[in-house]
Amino acid sequence: MEKPLDVVERLTPDAVRAHASGGLAALLVDAVDGGASVGFLAPLETAEAAAWWMGVADETEEGVRDVWAAHGPDGRLTGVVTLVRAGAANGRHRGEIARLLVHRSARGRGLGYRLLATAEDHAAATGLTLLVLDTRTGSPAERLYRGAGWTAAGTIPDFAADPTGVPRATTLFYKRLG
Repeated sequence: MEKPLDVVERLTPDAVRAHASGGLAALLVDAVDGGASVGFLAPLETAEAAAWWMGVADETEEGVRDVWAAHGPDGRLTGVVTLVRAGAANGRHRGEIARLLVHRSARGRGLGYRLLATAEDHAAATGLTLLVLDTRTGSPAERLYRGAGWTAAGTIPDFAADPTGVPRATTLFYKRLG
C-alpha cells in the first residue's frame, strides 16, 4: 500500500506566523544541521530561525514573497519553498526560488520536486517568465535543480560559507517559464 503524499499548501502571512516558531523553524534548523548553505551558520538556534520566518511573514503580507509548505499525514511540516518577486521595475518579470527545504526525514519521496513545481507553476500563472536561484555547488539541491530542468549559468568560487563557516562555491541557475 502506498503512503499518502504530503499535502502542499500556500501559506498566508498569518499561517507563516503561526508556524514560525514550530514547524518552519524546525525545517530551517534541520537544514542547517544537515549542512545546507541557506544563509545561516551552525548551530542555528530555534529562536533565530523563528525570527527569520517572522520576517518572511511580513514579506508575504507585503506581496514580496510567497510561501508553500508541505504537511505530512501526521500534520507535521515536512518541506517549504518560497518565491521572491523582483522589486525593480525592470525585473518584474523575474522571481527567485529561495529556501527550498525538505526535512531530512522526508527526503527521497519527490517532495522537493513537488514543492519546486508548485512555486514554478504559480510563478508562471502570475506572469513571471524567468526564475533564478543559487545553491551550493555539488550539493544534493544542485542535482534536484538540474533534474527539474534548470540551466546552470555559472559558478562563483567561495560565494557563501557553509554552516561550519567554510567558504564554498555556488552555482547560479535559471529557468524560463511559459
